[in-house]
Amino acid sequence: MTGPEHYREAELLIIQARTSAQSSPLESTHRYAQTIAEAQVHAMLALAASTGVSSDGREWQDVAG
Repeated sequence: MTGPEHYREAELLIIQARTSAQSSPLESTHRYAQTIAEAQVHAMLALAASTGVSSDGREWQDVAG
């Protein structure tokens, strides 16, 4: 995955965690924590990619708006 792809995946996982927590709070506590942890990993990989790899920045402009 590229840095921008990791960033997008982190965003999607956060949305997924919020949606599942609202739909069934009792069943989703463990799943919520697991999904948030996965989102954190993707966010960290996106950060590493953005600082460790030089690019022209267009990919990041598309993702971050």
